[in-house]
Amino acid sequence: MKVLFLDTVHPLLESRLVNMGFHCECDCSSNRTSILKKISVYDGIVIRSRIKIDFEFLRAANKLKFIARSGAGLENIDCKEAEKRGVTLFSAPQGNRQAVGEHGVGMILSLFNKLSIGDTEIRSGKWNREANRGVELSGKTIGIIGYGNTGSAFAKCLSGFNCKVLAYDKNKKNFSDDFVQESSLEDIQNKSDIISFHTPYDESTHHYLNEAFIKKMNKPFYVINTARGKVINTSDFIKGLKSKKIQGACLDVLENEKATFENTFSEKIDTDFQYLLNCENILLSPHVAGWTFESYEKLSIVLADKIEDFYNNSK
Repeated sequence: MKVLFLDTVHPLLESRLVNMGFHCECDCSSNRTSILKKISVYDGIVIRSRIKIDFEFLRAANKLKFIARSGAGLENIDCKEAEKRGVTLFSAPQGNRQAVGEHGVGMILSLFNKLSIGDTEIRSGKWNREANRGVELSGKTIGIIGYGNTGSAFAKCLSGFNCKVLAYDKNKKNFSDDFVQESSLEDIQNKSDIISFHTPYDESTHHYLNEAFIKKMNKPFYVINTARGKVINTSDFIKGLKSKKIQGACLDVLENEKATFENTFSEKIDTDFQYLLNCENILLSPHVAGWTFESYEKLSIVLADKIEDFYNNSK
């Protein structure tokens, strides 16, 4: 069976696949048109987000048996069409969940303690102690929206900070444990000081945080988004910032990101994005919450294990 790697991943995955008997090839640079011309000979593909796997792609890939995505989300894959064609989908949210959890905690601690501002000021010769007085995470109520791999990892990372952690997941019940209290969305909106998004992106989560969501929040709050940029309606979010209902935010993802997640600055910067860039109470990172040296390897380990288990169980 032939497998085509369309994105760079940790070499461990290719090594494991070769040991399983797969013939692996790599093409991480050809454009979509070139890939479509040759994809029909491959039984599997490994991808991050470089090329959208839509109806046209799947129709051309008529031998395809599996798609392995080195990452968590599958929004760039037409999952329904893949299922219809008998293509098995593998993703690896278990591989980067710890990285995402730690990143979320790191961002909110940095924002609360004005570390980015203080660092910049010191480098420019300013020493402002009072202006950089921080806020403690201890005692805050954090509402997690989406309690899957990254949401649960984030809750565990918060366990040493004396926070009250609530979580809502429309697809899960009875998941309260030592790290989190299962809650309704209404309860989270009533009690939370911080809202952290950990949902997959689909039609039901598009613009989850919008004007209506903000209005239902009982008190001013902070936002953490390590999920997908389009979970937040940026225009409504900015209105919330201007009204001070939203006190600040940690954004690892942005609504105007390209589908490949590789570049945001190649196009003209729109007014909303420019506003965010000018806000001192907004901490930004370039979609790297799950992007650590450790997760780079773990993503490939998870995919290799899943593919191996699948084919061993199919024999």
